Amino acid sequence: MSLVPSDAAPHLLLMRLIATLLLLVGFSTALPSALSAIAPGVTKEAAANDNRDVEFVRVWPQWRATDTFLRISEFLSGKENTGRQTILRSQPDNRDGLYFLVRARSGDAAYGEAKFVLEIITPDSAQPKIYEFPTTIAKRSHAFNLGLTGSDWKGEDTHPVAWRLSLLNAAGDELATKQSFLWALPESE
Repeated sequence: MSLVPSDAAPHLLLMRLIATLLLLVGFSTALPSALSAIAPGVTKEAAANDNRDVEFVRVWPQWRATDTFLRISEFLSGKENTGRQTILRSQPDNRDGLYFLVRARSGDAAYGEAKFVLEIITPDSAQPKIYEFPTTIAKRSHAFNLGLTGSDWKGEDTHPVAWRLSLLNAAGDELATKQSFLWALPESE
């Protein structure tokens, strides 16, 4: 589902350019009226979503086995070394699983408490399964590994049919979202 009506799609680039210029020169109160003049039918919510401070730069699903997380420091200390990434697992005691490597960029704003909501359709069910991963969003760019581990994912040979990943702040407002191509397909009539 698109936030911009299909009849406004040709004007999307122009709309984003004008919105960016207005924000740069400090005319944020003029933004909704300027956008409605260019693309009637575009809601204030859609305009606000296009100007979010948080974005998913990349979302990359892949299977990872336990040994891909091992580092020399873990052999010495006995504790997992996650490097500069935040690793969140559906079952923290299991490392094997399907991981979504997510790079989130938040600009200069820190959002504090937040959560990732992963909706995923598997080959054995048409109904999406929903997983939540609580986290914090700091300034700038950061990598997250969101893992469906243990019994939450069947194995290396199982691939998701479709997925959608959202990042919500503590109030439940959506900060960013990304989805697979198949998630966006319209329902058959």
